[in-house]
Amino acid sequence: RPINHLACILSRSNFGEALVIMSLQVVRIATSPFDGQKPGTSGLRKAVSVYQEANYTQNFVQATLSSLGDELQGSTLVVGGDGRYFMTEAVRIIVQMCAANKVSKVIIGQGGILSTPAASCLIRKRQATGGIILTASHNPGGPDGDFGIKFNTSNGGPAPEKVTNAIFEATKSISEYFLCHDLDVDIDEIGSKHYDIAGTQFHVEIVDSVQDYVELMKEIFDFDALRGLIQGTGGRAPLSIIADALHGVVGPYARRIFCEELGAPESCAVNCTPLPDFGGCHPDPNLTYAADLVKTMEQGHHDIGAAFDGDGDRNMILGRNGFFVNPSDSVAVIADNAECMPYFRATGVRGMSRSMPTGASIDRVAKAKGVEFFEVPTGWKFFGNLMDAGRLSLCGEESFGTGSDHIREKDGLWAVLAWLSIMASQKRSIEDIMVNHWSKYGRNFFTRYDYENVASEPAHKMMFNLRLAVDNNTLVGKTFSHSDVSYTVSLADDFMYTDPIDQSVSKNQGLRLIFSDGSRCIFRLSGTGSSGATVRMYVESYEASPDKHQCEPQIILQPLVQIALQISQLRELTGRMEPTVIT
Repeated sequence: RPINHLACILSRSNFGEALVIMSLQVVRIATSPFDGQKPGTSGLRKAVSVYQEANYTQNFVQATLSSLGDELQGSTLVVGGDGRYFMTEAVRIIVQMCAANKVSKVIIGQGGILSTPAASCLIRKRQATGGIILTASHNPGGPDGDFGIKFNTSNGGPAPEKVTNAIFEATKSISEYFLCHDLDVDIDEIGSKHYDIAGTQFHVEIVDSVQDYVELMKEIFDFDALRGLIQGTGGRAPLSIIADALHGVVGPYARRIFCEELGAPESCAVNCTPLPDFGGCHPDPNLTYAADLVKTMEQGHHDIGAAFDGDGDRNMILGRNGFFVNPSDSVAVIADNAECMPYFRATGVRGMSRSMPTGASIDRVAKAKGVEFFEVPTGWKFFGNLMDAGRLSLCGEESFGTGSDHIREKDGLWAVLAWLSIMASQKRSIEDIMVNHWSKYGRNFFTRYDYENVASEPAHKMMFNLRLAVDNNTLVGKTFSHSDVSYTVSLADDFMYTDPIDQSVSKNQGLRLIFSDGSRCIFRLSGTGSSGATVRMYVESYEASPDKHQCEPQIILQPLVQIALQISQLRELTGRMEPTVIT
């Protein structure tokens, strides 16, 4: 029912900004709860068709706004997303609901476009209350794909559990939401508009989606050195780079940075037009879904290749001839060479961290440099807490996420610029840099097997059986063999983390089998899919001998992979003989 109705007045200020006092109705619309609107660390991801159900999106947005409590009225929120299907409609709904809920200002990327790193940057730069980011990350898009809404807090990072729990509780008891139906904002035109909504001022600012992020990158990296690397100076040939955005949000950022700022040819930016369905591709930067880039790099014409996911926070690095840099190694190399970046020369490196399933390469770097190290559960919010306390500078996840304390999200483009900085400093190829790193620290061979869209019941049955064996301590001391290689279990547990900053405890973060030689097998159910279950199996083994450093990981790790499959009974219980993706 209408709450207020105002006479329509339209004027223009001396500064060329439209001051609009419109005849708007703020309406209170009755609704009822939907089951399952529980956001995870990456927000609420569901099929597009679910978000299109009457009141579904509105319920979740209202719950998100209501969770702000006293901070809601007069707040400033950043809004944007990765360009996937339903994003534009969702932006319209969010703006209308922010206006009706007495939010003071919304800052929106032009066309609704904001990469997740750029959104984090903008939240921090503008000192916003938070941000609503519209993405399902690396999940497929289009009418038959996925959509997602996540809330980032004032530090620019993913909402902590106390916030996501508050949102979830609000979704379970919601009975109404508020909307300004007639508010229609042109999100394609950069500029500011001001509205009077029932006597409350409401401001909408449309900003260049890329500019603030580019300015931040220029503060972090030496763009002159990178420009010289890419264009060729001092008798060195130009570096050939290819950046594949997989038709995700990174496209405009890659063009601006690599082509306009650093002088790379336009042809280096591939699939750089954001599309609602990502061109029919799966926007996940790994060897399976970025296969076209892998094939291009295998031809040997390019020095570095990079792929990015839908919302721009993940990356994959390839060297000439398709040399693959494992994400666990990538963060370790960046950490070992942080001093070649102006940002870290100024701030120093205060700490290093990885998620628990990630390969332990960075552990060795932290130990060698005498830097504090943290092993945390999967989820970037755990890194953010340490960063806010000034105890963490560099971190990464095996799921192609790498970042630092410049923002509170992982950052795909930042990682590529870091690698370019290392190449400029060392004057070596990616493969040579990686081989040199292994010779210095040894190699942590690592692989991840993803079994996507597994039926939930057998997936949970597998995890239940494993957890039972862990709880009953029936695995410790047992020796398992395959292909004349034996491993003895020395520790079996369900990873638990106590945050050193706020002392919060996170339980059941992944089942770990640690063997007497330090090798590890880890099992988790991922929460990033919109349907079914994704079973992730991680296998890692350390090798000090340089003679084995350039062996294929799948060959080195195959005995341990087979042992992990044997212990978990994954094939027998799920019926899945092969993984969907191998990293």
